[in-house]
Amino acid sequence: MYNNINSMINLEWYRTFKAIYVHGTLTKASVALYSSQPGVSVHLNALESYIGKKLFERTSRKMIPTEEAKFLYEFIQESLSKLETAEQHFKKTTQEKNPSLNIGMCSETFQLIIEPELATLDFDLVARFGAHTDLIKDLNNGILDLVITPNEQIDKKSPVTYAAFSKEKIILVAGSKTDTKPIESLLRSQDLKGLEEVLQNYSWYSSSNEMEHFRRFWYDNFKQNASFKPNYILPSITSIIRSISNKDGLAIVPDFLCEDAINNEEIKVVWKGTKKTENTLYFASRTDLKFKKELAVIQDIFKSKMKSI
Repeated sequence: MYNNINSMINLEWYRTFKAIYVHGTLTKASVALYSSQPGVSVHLNALESYIGKKLFERTSRKMIPTEEAKFLYEFIQESLSKLETAEQHFKKTTQEKNPSLNIGMCSETFQLIIEPELATLDFDLVARFGAHTDLIKDLNNGILDLVITPNEQIDKKSPVTYAAFSKEKIILVAGSKTDTKPIESLLRSQDLKGLEEVLQNYSWYSSSNEMEHFRRFWYDNFKQNASFKPNYILPSITSIIRSISNKDGLAIVPDFLCEDAINNEEIKVVWKGTKKTENTLYFASRTDLKFKKELAVIQDIFKSKMKSI
């Protein structure tokens, strides 16, 4: 069936297919590709039309690969990875007069920390968004130069080093119009059982790629998993903050991503937990990085805007 697979005209169809396969949803794939969700859908439809086979079962939560998709992924993924590595290699060697740094992190961190400083940079910057595990793989393969990650992966054979630079605290926040008096009363009396029950009566917001924050905070403080799911699952933490600002609703988010909204009294801190739920943030970079000066510039921007350890 795939004997003539290499005759496909548009390489971006392959990239899009791989991103959907790896990330599981059109939304996450579009973020990883720095593309629009409609654009991702167009590429997938074109590929399915070309090969005459359905590659994914569409559900409300996830794109489930068919057997044809699994076969196609195994057929192309190694070649695609090599092409991406080659692309980055030759791109770097032809841009020596204008240094280019390839970085990876979550989109919210980029928007808050790096985006406002782009006009001040005297070098090119290519940003990639996605899951931390995928970004670290790209770093190991030489596609990325720097990754901001809460996960340190020690591997003596890897050319990647980790340097801790900050911590993000996971906190419970509420829109400014949320009636939090029942919560505050239970916190004063240290009635955690009652608090757990009351919290379930509120409207909750979370994001598809950050549910781990919600689960960890809940388990750290109540010693069991939440018996309910958030009412609204949004694409990003930025969307959550916008949705509850000056409105009603609860969310569990990293503190540094909502500092401005808190300072502007659009949202308020409700609870930091009886036990701190926090992540150490690391600069993960390659030991063979050529543009160390440019790397230092990006690191200094982070250090100037985030609390040091």
